Amino acid sequence: MKIRNRYFLNKKKLKEIRNNLGDYSFILADGERVEYLEADPIPFILVDNEPAIILIDNKPYPTLKYLINNDMGNIKKIVVDMGAVKFMVNGADVMSPGITDASENIIKDDIVVIVDEYHNKPLAVGLSLITTDEMINNNAGKAVKTIHFIGDDIWDLKI
Repeated sequence: MKIRNRYFLNKKKLKEIRNNLGDYSFILADGERVEYLEADPIPFILVDNEPAIILIDNKPYPTLKYLINNDMGNIKKIVVDMGAVKFMVNGADVMSPGITDASENIIKDDIVVIVDEYHNKPLAVGLSLITTDEMINNNAGKAVKTIHFIGDDIWDLKI
């Protein structure tokens, strides 16, 4: 990964990103040292020198390492069975049959965290393709598009 530039975010940009994070806005708490890292191919936002947010197509997503190392707060989660874990760590999208539980009120295009059913540890961050009810009741089809997963280039990033 090539780093082109690194600078502190101004208040206007910080507010814009916080608003776009929705349920994950807690990551950009007041008083934190927040920097923008221009990197190829994906820019990052560092919170106290820790990669906390990735920007994909100018949309912010929390990083898994940040979620694992910090309190996840009240986030939208999707629980998958252990049979889905091996596919998740290879970057597969989440299929409805592998979902055992999901947070209430998930709607299409929500940012969600995928966790395993036994350890409740984050495996991936994704974008919901359907609602909570559809995820639980469907017997086939994709439910979540995976954006970032354990073992990808973002996971292996060292600052």
